[in-house]
Amino acid sequence: MNELLLGLRLLFGSGRGNRARFALMTLGGSIGVCCLAVVLTIPGILAAQDGRVAARQPVPPGRSATAVSGLPLWLERTDPYGSTPLVRIFLARGTEAVAPPPGLKDMPDRGEVFVSPRLHELLRTEPGLAQRLPGREKGLIGPRGLARPEELVAYVGMSRGELSGGLPVTRFGKREAPIPTVDPSTLDILRFTMVGIVLLPLAVFLSVCARLSAAERARRLAALRLLGMSATEVQRVNAAETVAAAGLGALLGLGEYWILNQLFSRLGLPGFTWYPGDGALAGTTLLACLVGCPALAWFAGRAGARRAAADPLAVRRAAVEKPPSSWGFLPLIAGSGIAAGYCAAGFTGHAPRDTFLPSLLVPAAIIMIGVGLVTTLAPLCRILAQRVARSTGSLSLGLAMRRNEAEPSGTLRVAAGLVLLVFAASLAQGVLIQLDQATRNPSRIQSYDIPYEQLTGPQREALQRLPGTLGHVVGMQSSLVGASETAWSPHVVLATCAQLRAVVSSAGRCVDGQAMRLRGIGGTQGEASRAGVRFAVQLEGKHRDLSLTVPQRTLFYREFASSLVIAPESVLVPPSELPRGSRPTSATLTLVSTSAPDVVRRVLDGIGHVAPTADVLPQGLDITGLQQIAVIKTLLAVGMVLGLVIGIGAYLVAATDRAVERRPQVTALALLGARPRTLRAVQAAQVVLPLAVGLLLAVVVGKMAESGYLVTGGGAIFWDGAGLPLLLAGTLGVMVVAVVGALPLVGRRIDPELIRRD
Repeated sequence: MNELLLGLRLLFGSGRGNRARFALMTLGGSIGVCCLAVVLTIPGILAAQDGRVAARQPVPPGRSATAVSGLPLWLERTDPYGSTPLVRIFLARGTEAVAPPPGLKDMPDRGEVFVSPRLHELLRTEPGLAQRLPGREKGLIGPRGLARPEELVAYVGMSRGELSGGLPVTRFGKREAPIPTVDPSTLDILRFTMVGIVLLPLAVFLSVCARLSAAERARRLAALRLLGMSATEVQRVNAAETVAAAGLGALLGLGEYWILNQLFSRLGLPGFTWYPGDGALAGTTLLACLVGCPALAWFAGRAGARRAAADPLAVRRAAVEKPPSSWGFLPLIAGSGIAAGYCAAGFTGHAPRDTFLPSLLVPAAIIMIGVGLVTTLAPLCRILAQRVARSTGSLSLGLAMRRNEAEPSGTLRVAAGLVLLVFAASLAQGVLIQLDQATRNPSRIQSYDIPYEQLTGPQREALQRLPGTLGHVVGMQSSLVGASETAWSPHVVLATCAQLRAVVSSAGRCVDGQAMRLRGIGGTQGEASRAGVRFAVQLEGKHRDLSLTVPQRTLFYREFASSLVIAPESVLVPPSELPRGSRPTSATLTLVSTSAPDVVRRVLDGIGHVAPTADVLPQGLDITGLQQIAVIKTLLAVGMVLGLVIGIGAYLVAATDRAVERRPQVTALALLGARPRTLRAVQAAQVVLPLAVGLLLAVVVGKMAESGYLVTGGGAIFWDGAGLPLLLAGTLGVMVVAVVGALPLVGRRIDPELIRRD
């Protein structure tokens, strides 16, 4: 305890410079803790949103329940509104009293509509959206019934006759949401990406803040050691200062996070919003920030005092540092080897199909590469400095390289943050490429499948004439005559020639009124659609099943790129073949429009107006997946912003501290006659040359890690050549910032007091 008190007395009683350094350590630590709190609270925000979705899920009666006729009926439909899900929940009251879902005070009556606040705003600006909600707006849904403030949810009251396909409900509230905000596998990708782009740079940043004025503190600790203190006591004295700064910085950082949470939860981020309570700090987050960060500062402080405690005379006499160990190359070599192996597998066409091993090796390789970039900088820059200093004839470059050779740890502190920033940018770019492959719709058309049995005759006629659609066809299931029910039978396309040409790219010689075999250009003809095969289509009501024969004539057609409207093994049947007033038991009405977002939204609005309770399946448009991708992209953008703040902050803190530490050497050179221009060139070369080496290495291994990740992701893109110019431009910008930041650190005034004691 005496050592800790001594460390605090030295801190506050050793001059204004030390107090300013303590304030800088505290401020830097607060920024780091704030960033750590942001990363650690993201899973809690997602869990809170999933919990509210689970709370509004209906619980059906059990198997032993007998009286279910009086229970309310529930039916949920999820449609896309642009790239956002629109959840419509249809409710019909019953004779049995059931508590309303969360966010509502009472169950809606027939014709009443309760909407979320965001949907209420959209209904005022988009009147067409009201077509999907039959009824009048009665009120708003409370926050307890919404996953997030921007969620589009509506409760629509219906009569029991209108909701004949609804399910009976005993209560609301389940343990888990049917579809989580972020899929667990996607959340794992987010976690390990956050480790690479935030937590690794954060560890470097906190270490840099804990090692401010390392040379001056080492001289002071060495003096205490020479006065008789033991090595352990000297380490405790140094750790007291760093722990005090880290503890105070942790408290300030949590306060900064609270302010940011209150601000951005109300403003929202693109594609992701949350309530302020969702971002409340959990106990584990408080423990990690209030205990973990001071513990890291404790170990960093003890490590920083190790040399002064072990050899105080060498510190006081400014002896040459011990060369960094070559073992620092091992993590980089191991991680790059794994990434290079996956790159070679993708280049030779043997991309791994098993996801278990890559899910372990790829994150491990990325973490090893990130750690290896830090541990490799000091020995690599020392070797480079030795060779450049021997061969150069420039005074400025020679002085800069000799300084880097004598003090490679200073190079590590200055360059590590920016090097990890460039590596993280390449990694995040690979994740975004994989997500973009999952969300991109390359087709020119969009098809909508609607079950035939959910539509009445007038509804079918209205949908077939729906504005914005290019055409429609009816697909029907069939069965082979005399074969088992499991035998593969041809698919029936009920359409005229004009209707067929409207939904495909091209069709051959089509004759109206004739049945024809359909065969895609480049496709094969199976046994089920062989000419002469007899099959039947089952019809509802009193109509007999329609018996047909696969015709001899074949019609070749071509689908639009990346679309599948006509199923394989199909037979084109004219609508006139069906008896008047008949309806197939298993059929699908397929509408087709262009894939423009405005057109898709207008068609869905029209479908919702004509058949509000029908189950619409937009082919190739996974709206829930699109929402998850939007959330992941937003969180990745948050991670990149945090990584940018951490990387630039680590550079500014380390570069400023190093310049202050080097003031005695700069003053000595100025007294010996060195020009200010020469001193600035030396200062810039000291920072820029090792930084250039580290950034070049980060670009190379970053692209290798990115490609290895894309190879194991199962997408079509393995090599991101398009992102390389942007990454190189960003690296060049980092170099320019480093040069500009290094120039003002050489003062114009010579202060001999700085070298008086030397």
